[in-house]
Amino acid sequence: MTSPQSRENRLDQSNLGTISVMAWVGEHVDDGRDMAFLLAYSLGDGAAGPEAAGEAVRHLLTQSGLPIGGGVVDGSRSSLPMTVLIEDGSASLSTPYLNARCLVPEQWTTAARKRDHVYFMFTTRPWPQGAPGVAVAEEDLKAFLCDEATIAASAHCLLPVSTPRT
Repeated sequence: MTSPQSRENRLDQSNLGTISVMAWVGEHVDDGRDMAFLLAYSLGDGAAGPEAAGEAVRHLLTQSGLPIGGGVVDGSRSSLPMTVLIEDGSASLSTPYLNARCLVPEQWTTAARKRDHVYFMFTTRPWPQGAPGVAVAEEDLKAFLCDEATIAASAHCLLPVSTPRT
């Protein structure tokens, strides 16, 4: 028999929908040097629609220990169950509920390795315009990222990066 509480603690992955990960490099406001950024979001195409997708992402983040709408969590100083692996021109994000991979430019890899971390943002706000394989104009990305609703609906953290052992 399953208790109501344990049902609440489960993530219905079918509600997540398609999770996409996007990487870009930008100047960090504190020091003017390149920062590798990684954004994760749902397309909102899960079994129960966009609202349920946002709630499923919220559940995933909460279960992982990431506050939504709060400050930036330093993943190197906490026990976040998330990792970023850089390998062969791609970044692989692993969380307890999903694994995602995206291609990254050499400038991104260089910035991530120099800092030993990436700025990771995972938003509960679905973004169907950011579909995998479809080019996103820089102004559309900026409009989504800088929107107060996106910022408030996101977890922000610095995730350490690793590379395969050779």
